[in-house]
Amino acid sequence: MKGRKLHTGPLAAGMAFLAAFGFFQGAYPYHLMRREQLALFVFDGDYIRQTYRGGGCLVRLLSDFLEQFFRLPVAGPLLVALLLTGIGWAVYRISRHFLGHGPSLVVAALFFVWSFLRETSNVYITRYTLAVLAYLALLLTALQFRGRWQQAAAALLLLGGGAWAIGAPFHPQYGKLWSVPKFPDERMIGLDVETARENWDKVLELSKVDLRMEEASYCYNLAHAMKGDLGDALLNHSQNHHYTLLFPVSSERTIFTNCLAGEAWFQLGDMTLAEQSAVTSLQASPQHTGARFLLRLAQVNLITGEDAAAQKYLTLLDKTLFYGKWARSMMPGNQDDATRKALEGKRALLARNDFVHSAGDPAQVLRGLLEAHPGNRPARDYLLCLDLMSYNLDAFMEDYRPWPTAARLYHEACLIWLSQHGILDPEHVAGLGVDVSTVDRMGRFGRNPSLFKNSYWYYYLEAMNAQ
Repeated sequence: MKGRKLHTGPLAAGMAFLAAFGFFQGAYPYHLMRREQLALFVFDGDYIRQTYRGGGCLVRLLSDFLEQFFRLPVAGPLLVALLLTGIGWAVYRISRHFLGHGPSLVVAALFFVWSFLRETSNVYITRYTLAVLAYLALLLTALQFRGRWQQAAAALLLLGGGAWAIGAPFHPQYGKLWSVPKFPDERMIGLDVETARENWDKVLELSKVDLRMEEASYCYNLAHAMKGDLGDALLNHSQNHHYTLLFPVSSERTIFTNCLAGEAWFQLGDMTLAEQSAVTSLQASPQHTGARFLLRLAQVNLITGEDAAAQKYLTLLDKTLFYGKWARSMMPGNQDDATRKALEGKRALLARNDFVHSAGDPAQVLRGLLEAHPGNRPARDYLLCLDLMSYNLDAFMEDYRPWPTAARLYHEACLIWLSQHGILDPEHVAGLGVDVSTVDRMGRFGRNPSLFKNSYWYYYLEAMNAQ
């Protein structure tokens, strides 16, 4: 019987570890990857001394150090699984001083599950798991003394002395007492992470499940714009009018939405709004830092020719474990031909004239970008889709060019406009680059609209009926 007890504890710990690792590796990996994007650990003595001062300094330092590894697909789940298993094991060892083997396992399992569920929160920082583990380790150390009075005195001294270095184990937003896994949110965070990494195929793969969230539609639209088929694919996914195309950057929006807002503007070529997004998100982030935002600010300033400002961000990133190589390769004077060519390609998209603008008037911004670079296909697609989703067919016809922006939804919109103006004839249809088969399909739509729910005809008809 005693031998069985000796083996039950390690077996339970091993099973708990495998369960936590399997969950965060296979079902919930993006929560950890995003946590890394919002953190920063710089290998610099002055930075460490200035950043990690005051209450909770030791745990904050360890947390930021560990979270940099969450960028890696296996390392993050491995570290979290070790921390959670450590909590369960420490609770078991503490409980054994007061309870039997079986009850101690139950108490340890409850603590493990509680800590595990906390880790699934959308905005959680690892330091609150570390803080719980640190306090448990101090309590376990105190219990090594003989005698109840000695143990109590040691616990008071260790926990009281360690409180300054460890800090609070809870936070109303970033270290909540309780959470549960939200798998739609995990997929949405995955869309955000892959959008930031410009993995457009992965974004489209994740978009196969329509979450019916504005942020999910935004990522879907951007991926298709970068693949060059937004005009064909737009209405194959849920949309909330024009709101899911481009987001405004606003202090009234969440950090998640503000962070996403800059992704499209960066790809389209408006560095002003991309920079505004990064700065706003940086200020609103849990620790007012984040590798993702610093990287974007460095890119923006390199593209706009502000090398001194870019160097400030690159110098910080140079002293990180996973961004150092990239930062050194982007330093002015160190750039290779491929890097310089990529930067020149981005600079070619910049608007030529300075003008006061905001994401609140995206059409004006897009037209400014197209004046500078008429061949900016993603910007043209966004402008045309913005016109369509706003039901503004007159503006659409002014912005439309038959080539090279031919797409199914554009042709469908052209036929509506021609019909409204009484000129739906072969000559005008051909002049707009619309195929005869599209005219035939429009006739079939008139007989049975429900068969064409992903067409612009259906979208426009529904809007007009609603009015």
